[in-house]
Amino acid sequence: MNTLVGLDWMVVGAYFALVFGVAFWSGYREQAQENTEAFFLAGKNVGWFIIGASLFASNIGSEHLVGLAGAGAAGGVAVAQFEILAGLILLLLGWVFVPFYLKSGVFTMPEFLERRYSSGPRLYLAIISIVGYVLTKISVTIAAGGIVFETLMGIDFWTGALIVVVATGIYTVWGGLRAVLYTDTVQMFVLIGGAIAVTVIGLQEVGGWRELQVQAGDDYFDLWKPLSDPEFPWTGILFGAPILGVWYWCTDQFIVQRVLSARDEDNARRGTVFAAFLKQLPLFIFVVPGIIAYVLSKSGQLQMEQADQALPALIGALLPDGLRGLVVAGLLAALMSSLSSVFNSCSTLITFDLYKRLRPQVGERHLVVVGQISTLLLVGCGLLWIPFMELISGRLFTYLQSVQAYISPPIAAVFLIGIMWRGANARGAIAALAVGFVLGIGRLVLEMNKASLDGVWLMLASINFLHFAIIIFIASVIALVAASLTAAAPSAEQLQNLTFSAVPQRLTGTELDGVWRKRDKLLSIALLVLIAWLWWYFSY
Repeated sequence: MNTLVGLDWMVVGAYFALVFGVAFWSGYREQAQENTEAFFLAGKNVGWFIIGASLFASNIGSEHLVGLAGAGAAGGVAVAQFEILAGLILLLLGWVFVPFYLKSGVFTMPEFLERRYSSGPRLYLAIISIVGYVLTKISVTIAAGGIVFETLMGIDFWTGALIVVVATGIYTVWGGLRAVLYTDTVQMFVLIGGAIAVTVIGLQEVGGWRELQVQAGDDYFDLWKPLSDPEFPWTGILFGAPILGVWYWCTDQFIVQRVLSARDEDNARRGTVFAAFLKQLPLFIFVVPGIIAYVLSKSGQLQMEQADQALPALIGALLPDGLRGLVVAGLLAALMSSLSSVFNSCSTLITFDLYKRLRPQVGERHLVVVGQISTLLLVGCGLLWIPFMELISGRLFTYLQSVQAYISPPIAAVFLIGIMWRGANARGAIAALAVGFVLGIGRLVLEMNKASLDGVWLMLASINFLHFAIIIFIASVIALVAASLTAAAPSAEQLQNLTFSAVPQRLTGTELDGVWRKRDKLLSIALLVLIAWLWWYFSY
């Protein structure tokens, strides 16, 4: 990969100037108000477009881009099922979960669990989330930033990682969630623009869409894999992936904090519908470039030693000066939007679910300062963790990444059952989380020692992780229901605005509500039709 030339550097420089300009402009309001609602939830006055753009941008990290392109090069479009399904789960977030979250007035997802159940589930989710963010999301994103700088820009890894962390940390500390949301919106345009440039130029190079399909083969354009497929069996996609999706899109602070900042229920829901449409793009602008790289490498037009090199190889081989800088800016946008989002969300969890529980009487300004200090500490922790990543084998680090995938089914269960069934109580929630945790960690230990196993233990370690997610989810639901039946159901007062038996009233009351709600329904139906068409078109 050639390093950037003068025009590319100008584009990257313009990107940084734009992001910092937007961040500091948007942060002035929070500096003036200095209260928790302004800093952590952007004053609960954010519109649908900003929410949707931030949901998309914060989800797409640099490692996400490289991974999707690499999976496309290695096996075709099947990996895009997770992106397509995200659209369905985002509709679930907007139409089912949003009314309960907004009416409850919570700042964090663990706080919602305490309102619905008790303090135990809240503490569990807060600790699991914070540890997971630091050990995986923050460190991986920082490392990805260093790799982007070193590989594409010719800058030392540590220097690049430091630039990414310091730059992102500055505007996150300065402007809180509002700065994160507005910079995410800018980064969405840069990210999508760069990806489209790679896709269009790549398609021209292979001779167009039909020629790409012919050269890659039908199997590369089949979203549906057989039951025996080791990675994406159709049963796992249909029944297992949605479980992980509910945890990530509907219960993870990293994502849900965006809808908590909405000015009303309509804007929150409309933002999720907008993001659901955006999530249909990765198939075409992230996965297809990987298939293009595969075709070009087969014909000898592109040098690529392994699948994960698909995107960098395309950028270096096909893009002219200037456009290369745009795509590098897109990669930086991907990692900085993810990093700023996790900084802000994790500092919110530390402030409200840990610190405020210990010191409940502290004032608004004090909590804002705690949030800012927490962000600085997270920056330091992320940097300190990177050297240890080098000491950990790639195999073990992959297992660390898998932890949340294995412990997410019980979290999804306690949220889903909690809003659907009024009989679910604290005893049931604790039982579900305990059973799910034991099964998830047990599976992780078996997987790490798979080479020395045989018999039933080897069978358990070899079950596809999506299928195993189904098993954990069912076991967690059974534990939740069974344990709940041994204790009294929560009182009607405790359940107010937290379950379908006490449905929250609408948070808005203008004459336009009915019109917007009808439009949202039509757009949601249109999205379902689009997803059905994608499933049909890519079924060879």
